[in-house]
Amino acid sequence: MHYWGDGSMKQVLLAYAFISLIIIAGLSILSYGYGAGYVYLYWREWQIQTNIWVIFIFLACLSLIIQLLWLAIKRYLKREQRKLETVFNFKNLHPYEQLAVVWLLEAAQDQHEFIQGVFSQSGLLKGIIGSRLYWMQQQYPQALAILNQSNAMAFELAEIQRIEIYLAQNDGEQALTHLEFLNQHELSPWLSDVKSAYDLRLTALWGKFALQFPWMYLRSTKDGHLGTETKQEWLQQLLLNFDQANVEDLQNLQQRYLDLQGQINNRDYEIKILWLKVLSRMPEMSQLHEDLALHLLDERFNQDVFYLWFQQQLLKQNPDYAGVEQRINYWENKYPSLPVFSFAKWHIYEATARYAEAEQLLELYPDNVMMNYLRIKSTLKGQDDLIKQLNLIFENNANFVEIKI
Repeated sequence: MHYWGDGSMKQVLLAYAFISLIIIAGLSILSYGYGAGYVYLYWREWQIQTNIWVIFIFLACLSLIIQLLWLAIKRYLKREQRKLETVFNFKNLHPYEQLAVVWLLEAAQDQHEFIQGVFSQSGLLKGIIGSRLYWMQQQYPQALAILNQSNAMAFELAEIQRIEIYLAQNDGEQALTHLEFLNQHELSPWLSDVKSAYDLRLTALWGKFALQFPWMYLRSTKDGHLGTETKQEWLQQLLLNFDQANVEDLQNLQQRYLDLQGQINNRDYEIKILWLKVLSRMPEMSQLHEDLALHLLDERFNQDVFYLWFQQQLLKQNPDYAGVEQRINYWENKYPSLPVFSFAKWHIYEATARYAEAEQLLELYPDNVMMNYLRIKSTLKGQDDLIKQLNLIFENNANFVEIKI
């Protein structure tokens, strides 16, 4: 945007239009009943014969072109001069440059009055900028009140600011309502040039909402608002706050997974692991949990995934120890020399009364945490309270994995 001289050029055009109308009116009156007149010009070998109207139009256009050229040259020279001149006073900067300095210094909160003054003449943005400044000062009622008076043309910008305020007020219901509304709202044509920036801002707000209200996010009408990193953080928040979920929350969570079940294999590996840990907290999803665990272990080995699968097998009403041992042997050949397989076999040997083989396993991997856990656990047989305390200690370092065996 060129802002130097734009006002002058507009004034020149308006002045020429006004003067031209006056002259045309005057010539029309003088020519009434006498015709357009006759003009003859002779210069050297050049001869021009025309009427007064053509001469007027020619002179007006010539004068306008010269004036516009002069303004363009003047604006160019001024812009070049500003590139070279030294700035000694903030007030000498153009308002757009002053705003840029405030933005670069992140000083909007300190320059409340200055910013408000700059936008005081903007019918489009005045209310939204004022609301944002109140929001930055945590004056949320005032921010909402001034936002209600904003220009309808800037509806999307006002809605984004409104969502920011509701999130700051921890009003998840209102934030979700307005996020859903924007999600279904067609962007105004005048914002089409900044659609990508608008979409990024909306995605960021969805992410902020999901992390702030992880269970409420499950009520959104569709998945896909979140980037990979934000989705990982959201799933971690679900695991951290799993005890706070009510029956409706768990039903929404179950439905969300069922909706994306057909796409889950194409998701990021870390996201699939987090979903597995979520499913491990939901007994009614045990078959889906097992399917996902087997898919992950065939893709690559992960100790948490293996442990969750193995634990689920042992917690069944009638565990298939032979089948579990056979699958462990298969993975041990595929992923050799991993202590977790010895950890799993120890439980199978103990459950099938093969105590001598279980005891031999305890001599392996002396520095491994899981095998150390077994060595301690084997000395606490029959002391269930102490074993529970031991499990709690290891759960604190287990990355959202509950120890139940």
